[in-house]
Amino acid sequence: MARVRDRTEDFKDAVRHTAVSLGYDESKLAAIMASFIIHKPRQRSSFTKAALKTLESIGALEQFMSKHRKDYVDLHRTTEQERDSIEHEVTAFIKACKEQIDILKNSINDDEANSKGWLGLRADNSNADTIAHKHGVVLILSEKLHSVTARFDQLRAIRFQDAINRATPRRKLKRVADSKAADTSRSNISEIRELDGPQPESLSVQQQLLDDETRALQVELSSLLDAVQQTETRMVEMSALNHLMSTHVLQQAQQIELLYDQAVEATKNVELGNKELSQAIQRNSSSRTFLLLFLFVLTFSILFLDWYG
Repeated sequence: MARVRDRTEDFKDAVRHTAVSLGYDESKLAAIMASFIIHKPRQRSSFTKAALKTLESIGALEQFMSKHRKDYVDLHRTTEQERDSIEHEVTAFIKACKEQIDILKNSINDDEANSKGWLGLRADNSNADTIAHKHGVVLILSEKLHSVTARFDQLRAIRFQDAINRATPRRKLKRVADSKAADTSRSNISEIRELDGPQPESLSVQQQLLDDETRALQVELSSLLDAVQQTETRMVEMSALNHLMSTHVLQQAQQIELLYDQAVEATKNVELGNKELSQAIQRNSSSRTFLLLFLFVLTFSILFLDWYG
């Protein structure tokens, strides 16, 4: 098996001899030799800087959600106002990240428009590869933001489900308390009757009327309480559905905007194709006229040569 030998020093010597033969001074030669040791960092493009900034923003959003997850979900740690504040900050984070991704998409569309040549075709394959790479970067950022948004939607659904669960036992507890109060009042009335002894008939009739009115009021209050609790539960459910619907509407708006941009681009391509077709028709007609003229001149020349000979 042949030995592997490091040829780095030979390469440096060759570079040094070439630089000396080209007339480089000591400073340039030192700079060239130093470049083998200390490599200059590559200059990042504006797109790369913006993409890294967007990635940092999404990472900060994810850290913020992980930090305040228990505060947002646990009912005993924070108040409703604090949970609303956390939700508002997360929504602002998501909106800012979405705007940054839209800026990246617009820059890609500008690059595509500038790279197109005749007939709307890309003139440079390397530029096409760069644009495809940028599309992949934007897709990765969009999927990452979507995953973070989906996790926050799950936390929000847990919060509203807890609110619904809190509203339902409260209604049951109030019913039990009302029934216990009614039983207590009845037992007190029966005890008073036993202590007082036999009452007159008029007093028993009045007591019966009072009992009937009390029962009617209890039934009416219980029905009102049920209606109020049902309304509260429905309002909480509607609020949760409203938040989820707003998220889906935002996603649909993005898709509609993308479809609109694609439709505008397709219209431009069709207009460009029509212009090229009209130009091709004009070229075809002019070439046909030139061909007819050439054949006529050629025929006349042959006839003239034949007559002359």
